[in-house]
Amino acid sequence: MWDRIKHKFEKFPARMGVARKIVELGLRVGENGKIYCGDVEVSDVALARGTGVDRRSIRSTVAVIMEDPELASIFRNIFPAGALLKNVASELGFGVVEIEAQAGAPGILATATQLIAQEKISIRQAHAGDPELEENPKLTIITEKPVKGEMIQEFLKIPGVKRVSIY
Repeated sequence: MWDRIKHKFEKFPARMGVARKIVELGLRVGENGKIYCGDVEVSDVALARGTGVDRRSIRSTVAVIMEDPELASIFRNIFPAGALLKNVASELGFGVVEIEAQAGAPGILATATQLIAQEKISIRQAHAGDPELEENPKLTIITEKPVKGEMIQEFLKIPGVKRVSIY
């Protein structure tokens, strides 16, 4: 997706940063030109602060999006994925498996979840970072209960996996 978007902002680094932040946060641009997180409006000033640009960069990015049918179609249909429980997992009695892998390596999620299922542990969440938006994307799996540390060796056998953390 990012490949289809980025060339439209290449000449304007501030706009590129705004578009990237909108995608990263799962924000959308409504038909009225306003920015939303789900159904909650996000002010231009708040997004500008979070992106490190002025509010005019927000407006100019939105104008480019609204004027381009392909961009408008994409940005009108982005929605946030929901709360990632990684940072509160231990308080909730859940486990976390974080896997860093080669971008684009197939089958990592399928194999990792199969290994967890073999231990009769259910999965609450799975979140895969986007290699086009993150320098070191990780697959984060939240499990119903903590996974045994010995499983690290099994996860490391998955082709393409570089690092594994279990906590």
